[in-house]
Order: sequence, then C-alpha cells, then structure tokens
Amino acid sequence: MMSVSHNRESKINGIFRRNQVIIGVVHCPPMPGTPRWRDKDFRKTIDIAVADAESYVRGGVDGLIIENHGDIPFLKPERIGHEVTTGLAVITDRIRQRFDVPLGINVLANGAVPALAVAKTAGAQFVRVNQWANAYVANEGIVEGEAAVALRYRAAIGADDVAVFADAHVKHGAHAIVADRSVSEMVRDVEFFDADAVICTGQRTGDAAAVDEIATMRNATGLPLLVGSGITPGNIAAMLPLLDGVIIASSLKQGGVWWNPVEEARVAAFMEKVHAVRSGEARA
Repeated sequence: MMSVSHNRESKINGIFRRNQVIIGVVHCPPMPGTPRWRDKDFRKTIDIAVADAESYVRGGVDGLIIENHGDIPFLKPERIGHEVTTGLAVITDRIRQRFDVPLGINVLANGAVPALAVAKTAGAQFVRVNQWANAYVANEGIVEGEAAVALRYRAAIGADDVAVFADAHVKHGAHAIVADRSVSEMVRDVEFFDADAVICTGQRTGDAAAVDEIATMRNATGLPLLVGSGITPGNIAAMLPLLDGVIIASSLKQGGVWWNPVEEARVAAFMEKVHAVRSGEARA
C-alpha cells in the first residue's frame, strides 16, 4: 500500500520501544462542573485515578491513557471547560511523577486541542482522538474531524513530539454522513491528515472489533494499528498477532465493568497471556 502521509517511522516503537503494546485506560472519575461530580474534593478524584494507574503498572502494562470518562454526558470540543483540561493535567502530572511508563491523553468528546494542551504541559507522549478526519453523528450531535485545527495548535505550542493516535470508523456513532466512503478510504483519510497510528473499535465501550474490519484497516495503511475496545483474556491470543497494540480497560476492572476500580490481579493474569503471545507460546 502506497503511503499517503510523510509519517513513516512507527510511533509505537518510538514511544514504547517495542511492538504489540498493551495500553491501559485510566477512566478518571467525573471532573468538577460535570453532572456526576459528587465529592466536591478533587483530591479524591486524583487518588482514584492514581490508584488505577498503579494497578495497571504493577500488573505489567506498557503504557497508560488518561481519559475523562466520568464526564458523561460529554460535551463537544468547543464547549469543554478549562476545569476539565486543568484537572486532567494535574492527574497526568501526578501519574507521570509516580510511574515511568509512556502516557497518552484522551479528552472526551473529541477534544483534540485540550488533549494536546494536557500532553504538552504534563509530559504525555501521545493523544487519542476519536474523530480525526471526516465527520459522524454521535451522542453529542454532529462531530467533525479535528485534524486541521489540532495540527495547527500542536505546531503553535511546540508539541510536534506529541503523537496522534486516531480512531477510524469510530464507535458510539453513525457514519451516515460518510456512508459513501469505505472503511479503507476513511483509514487513508486519517493517515493523509498526518495521524501517527490508527485505532479500530467496536460499536461501543467494551465491544470487540471485528477481525475482518481489522484486516481491512491493516490493508489500507502502513501506520501502526491498534484495537481500542473489546479486548479480553479470551480473545487476546487471536487479536494481538494482528496488531501493533491494544487499548484496554473494562475487562481488567472488578467484575469486568468499566466504572469499577482496576484489579491488579486481573491485569497480571492478562499480561501473562500477552507474554505467551509475544513469545509464540499461546494458541488462539
């Protein structure tokens, strides 16, 4: 497949110093000013996020994504408040000081510019952006690709060293706006707009990506490919050999539920399976 982007070096290898990486998601509790904010003490929010990060790291993951997943319902990017960006920056800095693993930022919904601001100020190496190119209809309404604005902002703040991991055919939405474009074309649009890695997802949080869609995306781009939902101990042996990495959260939490705390024992058991896959000992 001929490249449609000048970005050819693998950012996965550059950031993590290996391939087939496992990235745990720190689902931060609600930020101040959001509907589910209850404690009114941000120190508790920090402590919960840091505790989840510790369980992931002690369990052996390769890196973390810090995300404002508790801020349901999510705002469109231009309405995200400074308290959310500031809160994520404080949490990210605390986690960075405690743990020596690569960090990413995801600001929901589709807050590419806030994510870059957090990454630059708090020392994260990458951001995840759910809609980088094209547009789709989401729970938040019509969500447009952020690439043009975000790349200019990244240049303006001197954050060119912060990589962009971008979803293609993203979950939690309908793609009627671009229904005349194939998944392969949407992936190539993401690459053309200078993303550094492509993320394949299921239909919603915790849903597994389809193997045939993974294959379609792999054939459409030379960029690293990750799966961003639905990875479990039961399917990791089949999925990981197809990928450059996975982003995981729900199945490593108590009861396998995304809003529960991360369970270190689950993480460690999962990573044992990952090591078996990497060594070629596991069977799908």
